[in-house]
Amino acid sequence: MSTLYTFPGNFRAFKALIAAEYNGMDISVEDWSEEAAALSPLGKAPVLSTPSGVVFESNAIARYIARARADTELLGASFVEQAQVDSWIDFCANEIELPASMWTYPVLGYMPFNLVAYTKAKEDLAKGLKTLDTYLLTRTYLVGEKITLADICITSALVYVMKFVADKTYLKPFGNVVRYFTTCANQPEFKAVIGETPLAKEEMLAPGAPTPKKAEPAKKAAKKEKKPAADAPPPAVKKVEHPYKIMDKEKPSKFSMDAWKKAYSNAATYEAGMQYFWENADLEGWSVWHQIYNYNEENKRIFMASNAIGGFQQRSDEVRKWAFGVMDLVGTEETVLEIKGIWLLRGDTVDHLKEANDDANWYTWKKLCGPGLAPTEEVKKQVFDYWCQENELEGKPIQDSKVFK
Repeated sequence: MSTLYTFPGNFRAFKALIAAEYNGMDISVEDWSEEAAALSPLGKAPVLSTPSGVVFESNAIARYIARARADTELLGASFVEQAQVDSWIDFCANEIELPASMWTYPVLGYMPFNLVAYTKAKEDLAKGLKTLDTYLLTRTYLVGEKITLADICITSALVYVMKFVADKTYLKPFGNVVRYFTTCANQPEFKAVIGETPLAKEEMLAPGAPTPKKAEPAKKAAKKEKKPAADAPPPAVKKVEHPYKIMDKEKPSKFSMDAWKKAYSNAATYEAGMQYFWENADLEGWSVWHQIYNYNEENKRIFMASNAIGGFQQRSDEVRKWAFGVMDLVGTEETVLEIKGIWLLRGDTVDHLKEANDDANWYTWKKLCGPGLAPTEEVKKQVFDYWCQENELEGKPIQDSKVFK
């Protein structure tokens, strides 16, 4: 018998267990542990231990179980349907699971609440649901006329959204999605895994989340008074300067970002360019930061992850004058693709980059050097590797590298 190791209530495990219900397979479920983590190259739940070997990554596990019986056609009834099922599974991973997790995880206590991430998650999920709602207008299921793994994956990803946070107001534009979800969730095979899933009556809020203001009752209209002959013009709104501009005025730095970018581009060798940087860097007015994407396990295709890097840098354009960075995509599609990078930023915080680009909140940032933190030789080597290596980084192949300058 195969054993699925996972955290209790992990929606990523739901899809494998529901597929097992459809295929009549007995899967033993064990709680996550250090021993279970050692089975997976990523050390992340869920992981499936079979008599023939270990399978990791939730979609791979679900596909493995779905393939166990061809007659249930969970992967589609034809080559085209199989491709369509894969299309919706990819859609789910990128457009549904990620924002759904960022919205529900703080509520479930898995991560602290962040207002910017919360707002973006709701907006991004709405975009995915709109696509889904339009497609489902004339369809009961996503592929063909019966439930497939595509339906299992999307319904699993929406369980906690529907149950805890998406109230009637949020779901009002997505009536087809609500119909679809309730149809799937009420099938016996789904209920055996996820139980009853009543729709949320009101949004459950995470600790630290602001309480929505209730609409005040309309006040009786006051008696109109005669308008003065001439109203004084409203005072002009004073334009707020960018924090980096204020910093340049109050704490000017001798380091020239433009000169550094030219040196980086035109140096005869990378070694010469980095020598220029360390000789001229003002680490009291600037800081160097390492970034790593929080959801690298979601990166399935090189071109998609590469596009994500390009999009991140485009959305950072507001701070281009005060920032320089190199972002790399390392690893392989067969193992894991990681987005990581090192940035030089004005000041001693990443907050201004996050304000300019909401996507920066999806990364973990670590200060390498700057005010109060001198660069070690190890840090200098790390910066050189990230900014200069072309083929391999930290023992993994570089699939793409983009410079923000």
